Amino acid sequence: MRKARAARSTRAALALDERFQAATPLRGMVNKVFPDHWSFMLGELALYSFVMLVLTGTVLSLFFDPSMREVIYDGSYTPLRGMPMSAAYDSTLRISFDIRGGLFLRQIHHWAANLFMAAIVVHMARIFLTGAFRKPREMNWVIGIIMFWLGFIEGFAGYSLPDDGLSGTGLRIAASIVQSLPIIGTWVSTALFGGEFPGEVIVGRLYIVHVLLVPGALVALISVHLGLIVKQKHTQWPRPGHTNGNVVGERMVPGFAGRSTGLAIMLSAVLAALGGLVQINPLWLFGPYQAAVVSSASQPDWYVMFLDGALRLMPPWELRAFGYTLSPVFWPGVVLPGVLTLLAVGYPFGSSWRHRGQGYHNLLQRPRDAPTRTAVAAMAGTFFLVMVVSAANDLIAYKFSISLDAMVWAGRIGAVLLPPLAFYLARRLCLGFQQQDRKRLAHGVETGLVVRMPDGEYRGIEQPLAPERELPLPYTGWVVPKRMKRLGALPPAPKGFMVPIERGVRPAIERKEKEAVDE
Repeated sequence: MRKARAARSTRAALALDERFQAATPLRGMVNKVFPDHWSFMLGELALYSFVMLVLTGTVLSLFFDPSMREVIYDGSYTPLRGMPMSAAYDSTLRISFDIRGGLFLRQIHHWAANLFMAAIVVHMARIFLTGAFRKPREMNWVIGIIMFWLGFIEGFAGYSLPDDGLSGTGLRIAASIVQSLPIIGTWVSTALFGGEFPGEVIVGRLYIVHVLLVPGALVALISVHLGLIVKQKHTQWPRPGHTNGNVVGERMVPGFAGRSTGLAIMLSAVLAALGGLVQINPLWLFGPYQAAVVSSASQPDWYVMFLDGALRLMPPWELRAFGYTLSPVFWPGVVLPGVLTLLAVGYPFGSSWRHRGQGYHNLLQRPRDAPTRTAVAAMAGTFFLVMVVSAANDLIAYKFSISLDAMVWAGRIGAVLLPPLAFYLARRLCLGFQQQDRKRLAHGVETGLVVRMPDGEYRGIEQPLAPERELPLPYTGWVVPKRMKRLGALPPAPKGFMVPIERGVRPAIERKEKEAVDE
């Protein structure tokens, strides 16, 4: 019986392969090798966050009404009952209070959006710091930047849909940025909003952008991104046995697939816990949007805050020429994102031109081995943090009784002085780490023992990493041992759940050994 079932399964598999010719590509995919370092799983975090966004968003779209027609609310939330509002805000309140599990799904969706953008940013930071964007992977870097901005638009469109007081304030800012475009600004704004702001069509248009256009573009870019990874092979760290022409790690099945599936399950559990326990965007507190009502302490999601901070820090400088006025909103709202995007897109191509003739780069670099690039990343991160903090300068000024003008000027000064300082410190730190590594390769690892020489000098004892005739050892681009236990002189500490076991066990063992010696 068992042999008969196996024979039928074999015939069925052969019949499928004869028609679809899938055995060879599937065999290649199953046998594909992936490096086993934890940092390579950051991209999977973004992928599975996107999957959660699609799943929860599909359910929410069944109950959401993307209309700006005026209705009178008569739902379960008593403080707003009887108030006029848009159908979009009314349906969002009903999802939150009247549909079982609706608020839970809304919050999972919102947390997944924040995690999706965070995973993209951290993943691209890892790629930049390790040099994974170098030839032949420049286009994957460009795809990543495009995906960030698509995620930015997707997130902005998503939290603008409810038409509450906070999202309406964000739309008002977006309309101001569009209107700041020279010559065509007012025309573009009128076309987008169907007339004067806020119009009656913007929520429906944002809904199509949010559920159809941007998700479709993201699916296409993710597919191209993964296809390029499969075609170009994966990068890896320069450990022993890892070369520019091989990939060392685990096969797709069962090793990598098992770990990736486990990560997806854990991510789903974390998002479910956040959605059920941690409140996000309580839009019923903001009320329906009214153009004349804007509350203080209004901040967007974290990935939009840098743009909000830049708008707050820009001085009120207007340029007038040929009968046109160039609004101060134009520089931080249009020019700054455009310049940053062009710099990010052009960096890998400039790096390839600078290092032309060096071939493909399949081995990664530690951040300390590229001090200038690491310093550029530190400078960009510092500028981003200054902008994010400045987006909450009114809240900080209120909570700590600081002048708002002082907060604005602190942000302006910080935006000019702190990024160059971060560049200098990060570069010097990387050079110092390089010097330490080369010193250990030349002299050895400190043992912690100090001896007194015949002339009275105290000198530390170092354990060489190789026989004296082989010193200094060449630096291979990987971790240089820092402690004796890495050389086998001391056993590594067993791993505990929160802390190494040796912190609790080893003192007890030493105490018992001492008691035994005393006896």
